[in-house]
Amino acid sequence: MMISARTLLASALVAFAMTPNASAWQSAPQGCSDTLHDDFDFWVGEWNVYAPDDGPYQGHNSITRAQGGCLITERWSGASGSTGESMNFYDPLVGAWRQVWVSPGNFIDYTGGLNGDGAMELTGEIHNTGNGVRAPFRGVWTLQDDGSVRQHFQQQGSDGSWSEWFVGIYVRQETDPRAAEAAAARGE
Repeated sequence: MMISARTLLASALVAFAMTPNASAWQSAPQGCSDTLHDDFDFWVGEWNVYAPDDGPYQGHNSITRAQGGCLITERWSGASGSTGESMNFYDPLVGAWRQVWVSPGNFIDYTGGLNGDGAMELTGEIHNTGNGVRAPFRGVWTLQDDGSVRQHFQQQGSDGSWSEWFVGIYVRQETDPRAAEAAAARGE
């Protein structure tokens, strides 16, 4: 007797559906609703980013929650044409927040959490994809009293000193008093 490929496939699917772990894949997702997953919510939104002290427009950043609140995604578009994306999540395997950033020029992977002041503080490593240089790296996102977010990145040099890598002031697009300037910089 000849068994058709369709019959074999159907049998395999039934067997898979009957395994104990299959129910986990078939059940409705639970999402991430505990308070740990809310720690970085202050960064979620559509942002115009400026240099400090009312400096020039630096770019636009779109930060969204995804996967039932388990993931925060970032899409950066810089005024100079730079781009990049990150995935941000509370990693239960290490018990800390983690960000993985990927751009044409850099790969950054770092972990941490809220510091004593309520700012998100991550430390790890940056890898420059152009020259292969790797270095310790840290970032701090601080919610300001006016609702803006200050983002401060530093890279450690071979001599052990820390230098500024990027400082940006995130202003919510919908309340940005300089929104016309940002739109003009984007060519809108």
